[in-house]
Amino acid sequence: MLLHIYDSVKKEKVEFNSIVPNVAKIYVCGPTVYDDSHLGHARSAIAFDLLHRVLKANNYEVIMTKNFTDIDDKIIKKMNESDKSLEEITTTYINTYKADMKALNILDNTIEPKATENLESMKEMISNLISKDIAYKTSDSVYFDTSKDNSYGSLSHKSSDENSIARVEGNIEKRNPSDFALWKFAKANDVSFEAPFGLGRPGWHIECSAMIEKHLAYKDSEFQIDIHGGGADLLFPHHENEAAQTRCSSGQNLAKYWMHNGFVNIDGEKMSKSLGNSFFLKDVLKSYSGEVIRFYLMSAHYRANFNFNEEDLIASKKRLDKLYRVKKRVYALESEISNVNKKFKDDILNALNDDMNTSIALSIIDEMIGNANDKLDANPKDKNLKKELVSNILFINNILGIGFNDAYEYFQFGIDEQTKSKIEELITKRNEAKKEKNFEVADAVRNELSVLGISLMDTINGTVWEKL
Repeated sequence: MLLHIYDSVKKEKVEFNSIVPNVAKIYVCGPTVYDDSHLGHARSAIAFDLLHRVLKANNYEVIMTKNFTDIDDKIIKKMNESDKSLEEITTTYINTYKADMKALNILDNTIEPKATENLESMKEMISNLISKDIAYKTSDSVYFDTSKDNSYGSLSHKSSDENSIARVEGNIEKRNPSDFALWKFAKANDVSFEAPFGLGRPGWHIECSAMIEKHLAYKDSEFQIDIHGGGADLLFPHHENEAAQTRCSSGQNLAKYWMHNGFVNIDGEKMSKSLGNSFFLKDVLKSYSGEVIRFYLMSAHYRANFNFNEEDLIASKKRLDKLYRVKKRVYALESEISNVNKKFKDDILNALNDDMNTSIALSIIDEMIGNANDKLDANPKDKNLKKELVSNILFINNILGIGFNDAYEYFQFGIDEQTKSKIEELITKRNEAKKEKNFEVADAVRNELSVLGISLMDTINGTVWEKL
């Protein structure tokens, strides 16, 4: 089955055909780095990481790009409040974001451009638009003239929406209410850069257009890149404005396909800092592993809005536990992989090639787990079956990014390092007692560990343990 994705502009599923065969150039809007990442960031990252993995499984070379917005009103506000430099703030939050992404098992991006490192490209694009009279100067900014773009609004279909105008900077000098800032002239306590059109800093929308053109764009194609992605809230005005800038500057369409992931809600409310219900990822990671969070957020289709609550998270973890219990049953054979079960692989790929239908993919995995346990119960020494299961789990890891942890370490989550050291000491004591055939001491240690809620298993790779 060929890969089909939902195009947000056409509002339908379409067959994915890359501009260059077997190469997929993708740009996903990354975070504005002034604060810790929240579940909304996690949702978007996981959605497009899944796309990355599915494309790779379909033999595409994937050039995945995610930017960092490291100059912005919110960052400047934080600078003034904290007495820290722009670089101090942005470096801190870029590093914490990357650590969070690693915890979620997000594949490395090919390119990670920062806005501040691409200012020249932004200035060039703005100068080009000014020279065409598509951009113009006022006392406070350089603005994009939306009336000069006949296709403005074609992306989001919101050009005449009253709400659209409400979200754009107010200035009586603007030619049209919907015009938006490309370059904001310097104010007091501002961060500013020299430019031919005046001292200031870039607007948000120009950053992405310029970075795509510099790092990714095909120069001789109708479209600069294959896929542009981000959260559903970015479709308007951000992506609409990006598309307009690129169209008017280069004469090209920005992206062949547009993809957007749904919101994360908490108790039915959209995640929002202004509502005071933003759920920081770092707080969830204290109680649950990144893999558990990833599995939970993948359980709903990426386009659907997601209602986050802890009860469902716990239920989702129990579902993932079942995969790891199968992995425990084949523990000694991790190095002896065979071929993944063809039907299992094809069924998973077919589900994910249908606009990344994780619901069906995960139900196929549930069925595989049930069948595996039945077969292992009937024939616990079936080595060929075990090797196939190892391969199946490896395939799940590659395409869904789950099942990658050690089968016993997975069940050790939440135990602090001091307790882990104590457990390891007791295991060493037990092993030494067994060597000396002092089974009374060995049994006493096992009982001590059992009281701590620790279960032991002796394998050919040594003694392993888990939290009950």
